[in-house]
Amino acid sequence: MLKPLSPPPTAIRDAAVIPMERLQEIWGEGLAALSAEQRLELETVLGLSDFIARELCRHPEWIPDYFAGQLEKVERSEFDKKLHQDLTNVRSEDEAKAVLRQFRNRHMVRLAWRDFLGYSELEESLLDISALAEALIVAARDWLYQDMCQSLGTPVDGNGRPQTLMILGMGKLGGRELNFSSDIDLIFTFPEHGETQGGRRSLDNQQFFIRMGQRLVNLLNQVTVDGFVFRVDMRLRPYGESGPLVVSFSALEDYYQEQGRDWERYAMVKARALGPWSSDSDELHSLLRPFVYRRYIDFSAIESLRRMKQLIAQEVRRRQLKDNIKLGAGGIREVEFVVQSFQLIRGGREPALRTQSLFGAIDTLYSLGQLEYLAVDELKHSYLLLRRVENLLQAIDDKQTQTLPDNPLDWQRLCYAMELANEIDLRTHLEAAMGKIHRHFRATVGGEEGDDNQEHWTHQFWNVQQDDHAEALLRDQQIDDPDFWPLLSAWRDTVSRRSIGPRGRETLDKLMPRLLAELVAMPQPSKAFKPVFGVVEQVLTRTTYLELLCENPGARAQLVSLCCASPWIATQLARFPMLLDELIDPAQLYDTTSLDDYGSELRQYLLRVPEEDMEQQMEALRQFKLSQQLKIASADVTGVLPIMQVSDHLTFLAEAIIEQVVHQAWQQVSARHGIPEHLTPGQMGFAVVGYGKLGGIELGYGSDLDLVFLHNYQGSGMTNGDKPIEISHFYLKLAQRILHLFSTRTTSGELYEVDMRLRPSGASGLLVSEIERFGEYQRDEAWTWEHQALVRSRFVFGDNPLAVRFSAIRAEVLAKERDADKLKAEVRDMRTKMREHLLKVDSGMFDLKQSAGGIADIEFIAQYLVLANSHNWPEMAVWSDNVRIFQTAAELELLELPVAQHLTQAYCTLRDENHRLTLAGQAGQLPLDQVEDHVERVCTIYEAVLGAGAN
Repeated sequence: MLKPLSPPPTAIRDAAVIPMERLQEIWGEGLAALSAEQRLELETVLGLSDFIARELCRHPEWIPDYFAGQLEKVERSEFDKKLHQDLTNVRSEDEAKAVLRQFRNRHMVRLAWRDFLGYSELEESLLDISALAEALIVAARDWLYQDMCQSLGTPVDGNGRPQTLMILGMGKLGGRELNFSSDIDLIFTFPEHGETQGGRRSLDNQQFFIRMGQRLVNLLNQVTVDGFVFRVDMRLRPYGESGPLVVSFSALEDYYQEQGRDWERYAMVKARALGPWSSDSDELHSLLRPFVYRRYIDFSAIESLRRMKQLIAQEVRRRQLKDNIKLGAGGIREVEFVVQSFQLIRGGREPALRTQSLFGAIDTLYSLGQLEYLAVDELKHSYLLLRRVENLLQAIDDKQTQTLPDNPLDWQRLCYAMELANEIDLRTHLEAAMGKIHRHFRATVGGEEGDDNQEHWTHQFWNVQQDDHAEALLRDQQIDDPDFWPLLSAWRDTVSRRSIGPRGRETLDKLMPRLLAELVAMPQPSKAFKPVFGVVEQVLTRTTYLELLCENPGARAQLVSLCCASPWIATQLARFPMLLDELIDPAQLYDTTSLDDYGSELRQYLLRVPEEDMEQQMEALRQFKLSQQLKIASADVTGVLPIMQVSDHLTFLAEAIIEQVVHQAWQQVSARHGIPEHLTPGQMGFAVVGYGKLGGIELGYGSDLDLVFLHNYQGSGMTNGDKPIEISHFYLKLAQRILHLFSTRTTSGELYEVDMRLRPSGASGLLVSEIERFGEYQRDEAWTWEHQALVRSRFVFGDNPLAVRFSAIRAEVLAKERDADKLKAEVRDMRTKMREHLLKVDSGMFDLKQSAGGIADIEFIAQYLVLANSHNWPEMAVWSDNVRIFQTAAELELLELPVAQHLTQAYCTLRDENHRLTLAGQAGQLPLDQVEDHVERVCTIYEAVLGAGAN
């Protein structure tokens, strides 16, 4: 049934003339089939909305469906059902974009039509828009997930359970109160780390979902010939634009527990998991709840909201926003602040207030007696008026605006839809509504209009002269941290005696209030003070870096968050201030290089340095390593990379650098002496073998490189250069040059510390060995401990024939049949000597590597199993990393599965703890009671496998 219409004003009828003429041209028969009432309604709605007119001129075939009943009622559940059907047979991303956009436009025209002509109440209209948006987002997600699983495999957790991308709808989308043309604020997350299964190669879940998130944003956000689905804003995620696009549940929880800010609590009130509800949805909301809703009545939320309102008022003035019904005094945002202040204060005690809906929350506040009936009535009706106007404003041309019109036509459009006489009448209603809202806002949240003109209080704090004044300022801000002011005061006194020049002093005075503002937002400013100011102290005389931090809020925020997350990172930033440059573009900071791309990234990086400038080449290698390590560590402390992935990245980074160092050394030595005459183009006849952590793909941030160099030339030939030398001497010079390139200390420090003691005959042996002589040594002369080391060896660089030959020698040596009792005794004796030599730990403490039951014991168990069993089971000699050695041993039933699983779990746990302590700048030791369960079981297994009485 059509709505009875009052005749539209002349200006609205005039606006409909051109689209009606266009429809007559392309859809004349359709127009002719309409009744007079239908034609009038169509003409009216075309004149009311340029968006409707534009879309219907492109798709006149939609019009009959609207008149066939789609205007009277919206079945929201049909959105999701129909979208999934439409996407079922879609095979390309471009096709998916077209389907999503056309579906969106068709139904947005329908919803705008209903809104303009009064087919629906505002609350119903907002629910309809929100349901449409959620259906589009979820359908796009589900289509992408299927598409990516087919090409990359399915992401699963450790138990093989498929993982899905969970999407938190924020703001009005989360509250099911979305505007007609609003941005959508989203946060992407996923339940558990793991890897994909079923693809050509496994991919870390994190990387899978980051790729998926990037594609999903593009699928929704990109403007095509059909427009866009929604403008997507991802800045509410942890660390904002600087953070990883997708994090796991555990990383999300850690972030909000340790670094969540007040404004993020406010934002999270509206957060809602989109799509069908599941156990993952329950888990996600449960882990967020303690951050948003305190267990006690929390009046600190008032000041946080007041500061946010002041910042908004500043922005309104800065941008000279006039007639803004959202951000201005008494605008939509103030209603949200009033309601959400009560939610944040009392939501911990009153579960009924933990709702994303503003309408639901305001009704609950009345039922709880927190708001009087008059306040609820005035706030709700004033809010509904502003939201109706906002929705109509945006539906005129599908633009995100909250500013009242600047032309007579749009005013007439609003007045017609609102059934008001004219602009003056509508302005009078709006001013009255905004006056009521602002009065309630001032009564609830407070804050004087002039407050935001004042300097941030940290400006006074930095310049304060009296201790009692400083302490009063901290009390006023409700900062209970007695150590903070003494630390700052002492640091300021020290700095005042430093000679940093007038420009440096001026920049420092500008920077400090801004940096202190970041610091006092942390849970315990004094704890953050030392690592952050350790960096600042190192750049005091380098004004460029002070200015960098002063002018880049993102860099300041990253400095504070990363230094607090990891003293190791703070130390790196203090030692190598050039790393501060990496903080300028935080979006790149967490974008770790793909494992396969370190080599190509390094080659590209070195192209900026002249090939003949060896000093700059060496510096560039070090800077690349430092910047990549910072990116890895940043991803590590934010939970993007689990420990096993961190070690993979550090190992692949080292391998890329080894490759470049060998090439540079080769160029330098061959430029002087030529190359061995027996080589064919592209060959070196040279190889690098990694031992220890490099061999086991387990490098940490401070790990050195255990290397062995090999070549494959037998005889006494010469090189072919201007100054020829014997080939064996050539390879010796090459090895010396490689070590020089690694160990030379430049401005950016040493590249890597290299340990060559595992080469044949150790420190007394040749620096580089011919590969067959290496094999003879391993077979006939090497000690058992050297065979243990060989278990952890891996070919990391060199010509393919050398790789094949090394693998054969390694397999042959490891497969040598050994007397089990003698082997057991030798392995055990070596472990005892190592412990006596290296273990230095206080009573009650546990050294993660060297204490009994620690990492070294687990490694020795793995090495023994390989040496004792490879003659019968060659599979035992395949892998160099302990995890896969234990896995293989379990598959061959050399270890019971629970034993292998416990060794793996203990090994990963102890490595993870050691890794965490490294990032925290602490020694690799923990109180024994923290790891006692793991230690006892490892000791039991060690005795069973290597004990004197074990079989």
